Amino acid sequence: MKIFFSTIFSSKKKIHIEFCQNNLDRYLNEETALDFSHFLRQSHIRYKEYECISNCSTCRKAAYAIVDGQVIEANHMDELLQLLKEQLPKQS
Repeated sequence: MKIFFSTIFSSKKKIHIEFCQNNLDRYLNEETALDFSHFLRQSHIRYKEYECISNCSTCRKAAYAIVDGQVIEANHMDELLQLLKEQLPKQS
């Protein structure tokens, strides 16, 4: 029962991350995909992939994600993952 209530009443605020599938196809490789998979499995992270987020100018020039409505850009996916990890303490 304790696990049930701790899941429902978690003290950590869930963060919402949105990804553009076109951007992932452009910047993600097998190695970084595994790192992202581990990161996104955390219980306080909710994510969704969209076929297109209509943020084409950003999509063409950088790897990016939208965290709770804020666009986070990076030169490559490793850097983006690091920036996403840095967002966690701000959200907790």
